[in-house]
Amino acid sequence: MAKVLLVDDDLTMVQMVSELLRQDGHEVFPFSSGSAALGALSTQSPDLVITDLYFDKTRAAGLEVVHQARALSPPAVVIVITGFGTIETAVEAMKNGAFDYLEKPFKVDELKLCVQRALAYNAALAERDAAVSETNYLRKQLRKKYEFSQLVGSSAPMLEVFKMIERVTDTDSTILILGESGTGKELVARALHFNSRRQFAPFVPVNCSALPETLLESELFGHRRGAFTGAINDKKGLFQEAEGGTIFLDEVGSMSALLQSRLLRVLQEREVRRVGENTPIYVNVRVVAASNEPLEKRIKEGTFREDLYYRLNVIPIQLPSLRERRDDIPLLVAHFLKGKVNPRTNQPFLVSKRAKGILCAHDWPGNVRELENALERAATLCDGELIRAADLPPGIVAATQRADPALVQLDDNAPAISFSAAAVAPYSMRADPDANAAPPAGGPVSEPIILLKTYLRQQERLYLTRVLEQVHGDKAKAAMLVGISVATLYRKLSEEEDGEP
Repeated sequence: MAKVLLVDDDLTMVQMVSELLRQDGHEVFPFSSGSAALGALSTQSPDLVITDLYFDKTRAAGLEVVHQARALSPPAVVIVITGFGTIETAVEAMKNGAFDYLEKPFKVDELKLCVQRALAYNAALAERDAAVSETNYLRKQLRKKYEFSQLVGSSAPMLEVFKMIERVTDTDSTILILGESGTGKELVARALHFNSRRQFAPFVPVNCSALPETLLESELFGHRRGAFTGAINDKKGLFQEAEGGTIFLDEVGSMSALLQSRLLRVLQEREVRRVGENTPIYVNVRVVAASNEPLEKRIKEGTFREDLYYRLNVIPIQLPSLRERRDDIPLLVAHFLKGKVNPRTNQPFLVSKRAKGILCAHDWPGNVRELENALERAATLCDGELIRAADLPPGIVAATQRADPALVQLDDNAPAISFSAAAVAPYSMRADPDANAAPPAGGPVSEPIILLKTYLRQQERLYLTRVLEQVHGDKAKAAMLVGISVATLYRKLSEEEDGEP
């Protein structure tokens, strides 16, 4: 039952209403003074306030009770009663936040019904607020999981990727993501969606190579009951399921000729037709496609439509392979080991100098996915907190050390870096710190969420700093190497020095 604060300068009225409310199981706090009731509002935090509008023939005290009750967190629902009922009085009470209005004398049933309605309204508001709070929490978790800082890298190829993503996030243009298997195409697609204005609508991923043609057609476009054997009900397609959001077509190059023609119509007309039905259905969906091989090759082979390629390739994003951005490997290792501890020692992982050398020298044909799996294996098999060469997959160790025998000379017992500490902010780990550096005091630090523009500016500054180090501070040579003017280089460096956000 509810906590009810009752205030009226008519003691008989207070006693009668209090008894009625207690009979219904409510906890009642009765007052005959407006000032006493105001003092009790904050300490009792009632669910419902029933107040006379007039005290000492003035409305000021009654309206103040209404204001204070509505200012509580959560606000109390208010019923106003008065013996001086006019339409103007009722309107004023409602404007000031009252839920309902009763004019003296009122019937017992009227009061009980009014209290029931007020408490039901309050419960509905509380349920709505709880649902909104949970929804907002889940949305924040999604945005955190797929925020751009999860796309780890500071190399020049990745900076170009970041800049392109930033420019196209809030457009509705079709995106084609190209890159080898394991380079993170779906991660980029999800980041595009969950950081765009479509983020609160569905993100629907589809692996076009995982389903046979007939099933994929039904999954994408839906079907009508009786369209084929087994179609016992009408079915919405994934394009309809993604209404208002994004559909991600992974391995789009594996589609059959029939499905390619149907996809082309969706892109041209923004409408779908379910299998077995001729009525078009309009869809508001952003299409993000991906392929692990150049689609131009399939066009030459005659297995992919050229007109569909141009519809998909409105904005291409080329993801570099891991061997093309070896400088990012320490950052990725930090990212994947972040927050992990060895269950035997309860200590964060370290990586030996030899293990790090092997990780940075390997070609990684499986790209980032292969690196993540190798680190998971190493963390599982590691006896202590130091990951050594022997903890890495044997095939990787043997092949890498044959290609570069100097790796054997690296110390396999000395840690190169504490990756768990560095991964607090992956973009801040730009060079090997002191081998004996200890993790920061106070335990793990929450990873800050920053604007994408700020993150990109940090990556750009880091890149320029590295180039300057390589040319021993020669700014003219550095500007020539990176393809910008000396004036632009000076401006970017002064921005860094001035701490521009």
